[in-house]
Amino acid sequence: MNATHQTLHTKAWQFVVLVGVVSLFADMTYEGARSITGQYLALLGASATVIGIVAGLGEFIGYAFRLLAGTIADKTRRYWALTLLGYAVNVTAVPALALVGRWETAASLMFAERFGKALRTPARDAMLSYAASQTGRGIAFGIHEALDQTGAILGPILMAIVLQWRNDYRFGFLTLLAPALLTLLVLLIAWRFYPQPQHLEIAPTASSTALPRRFWRYLVFASLAVAGFPHFQLLAYHFKVTACLPEALIPAAFGLAMATDAIAALAMGRWFDRIGLTLLVAVPLITFAAALALFTHLSASAWLGMILWGIVMGAQESVMRAAIAEMATRERRASAYGIFNAAYGLAWLLGGTTMGWLYDHHSVNGLLTFIALMQIASLPFLFSAIKPEGWEVQ
Repeated sequence: MNATHQTLHTKAWQFVVLVGVVSLFADMTYEGARSITGQYLALLGASATVIGIVAGLGEFIGYAFRLLAGTIADKTRRYWALTLLGYAVNVTAVPALALVGRWETAASLMFAERFGKALRTPARDAMLSYAASQTGRGIAFGIHEALDQTGAILGPILMAIVLQWRNDYRFGFLTLLAPALLTLLVLLIAWRFYPQPQHLEIAPTASSTALPRRFWRYLVFASLAVAGFPHFQLLAYHFKVTACLPEALIPAAFGLAMATDAIAALAMGRWFDRIGLTLLVAVPLITFAAALALFTHLSASAWLGMILWGIVMGAQESVMRAAIAEMATRERRASAYGIFNAAYGLAWLLGGTTMGWLYDHHSVNGLLTFIALMQIASLPFLFSAIKPEGWEVQ
């Protein structure tokens, strides 16, 4: 490794860690808020139906607008502008919830928080992918996901402590101003030292900026695999109605899955850099194994299932994102991430709705059959996306 590459390698690692710390504080902010917004909306007078609509519409906004945000990022090359604006909206909307007196205003701020995340994610992921070209795609996205999940665990823990101490939701949201400001501070430091992270990737000039056929085949694989991946909300419902787990332990089961997610992201990131896309063959297999363990009446099986569920989530948030960087040229990277994230969100929405309906109307057997069919259907598209001769963009 010559001096130039050594310098790029060092700078790339520094950028990956900085972006990871940004995500840690950001997740601490909005995941902390998300752990109490349902109760807060109810306190402000919202019905269960309204809360469900707000949550569903918020998730839709959080994914759907990534398609547009990715296109804008690639056309304007203003990656930092979109990232800074998105994070600013994303994290400042959270402490502002302490100031509202109506559920309609709170819902608007929740939508703004999701819109901010949609605005910044494709540009952020594109910049991260440039640095990852020097460090290894898998390990870079794995470290990012591990730090991200650390924040996702710390935020709800902080809210639990605050509510135990003060039992004041408004005060809880105000305490999240601290990680929100730290998010923006670290982000500004990253921008100051790495104003053009695309220069971290040494890439030849692309003969075509069109996304390759492999990308679209991979997108179908990911969409089908995600459509057959059950939401935690459905799992929590199953645990409650079957008394599979004591109600007080259901949040602990989610915490176990999130911790597993963080560890799995690191491990799978390293494996991805060694064997590439072939690693993802494990995702449909582990997903179905998790479903078999989760949808029982046995407590021990539920805990095992949550570990497997966390492994799949770790893969989705790390190596499945890392693979996009190998398939899209630098000029189309943000657009590719926007398309991927929008498809991911839509697939999980449709799949989650279908699984909920099947659980209500056709028992667990119908649900497991759907999950198996989605995972089996995804594999041919993954196999067709794997290229023995390498990972170069065509």
